[in-house]
Amino acid sequence: MNRCITHFLVAVCGIVLAGQHLTPAGHAMDEGREMEAGVNIHYLEIVTPKVDETCRILAKAHDVNFSEPVPEFGNARTTMLRGGGRIGVRAPMRDTEAPVVRPYVLVDDLEAAVEKAKAAGAEIAIARMEIPGQGTIAIYILGGIEHGLWQH
Repeated sequence: MNRCITHFLVAVCGIVLAGQHLTPAGHAMDEGREMEAGVNIHYLEIVTPKVDETCRILAKAHDVNFSEPVPEFGNARTTMLRGGGRIGVRAPMRDTEAPVVRPYVLVDDLEAAVEKAKAAGAEIAIARMEIPGQGTIAIYILGGIEHGLWQH
């Protein structure tokens, strides 16, 4: 894996794994003070042709263990994020799927969030897809960046 990409992935995952602790209401806590409600990354998806290598470096850098492949997550190997949620590392599922790091943000109303993304000029890649036993997701692209939405 390209050294710059490896360092980037470790840094991004470190930020997410270290994450802020959240109250049950989803409010971030900072040194005992409640802050404004923030974004809750429910799932961080890494798509790479180097699944084992990526899991190995993340496990070593952050002292976590990755699962065996999980079929509901496209055979991603997963580990838990602080404050809930997961990070998953999987191989591309088709020849045209490029490597990507895609955060899925938890939303209360998937359809409303998709409509807001459309109104902001986003291209909707997946308007709605059920993940059995996990929730429903959508993916949009804005400015060349892929974003995920997740509703329980």
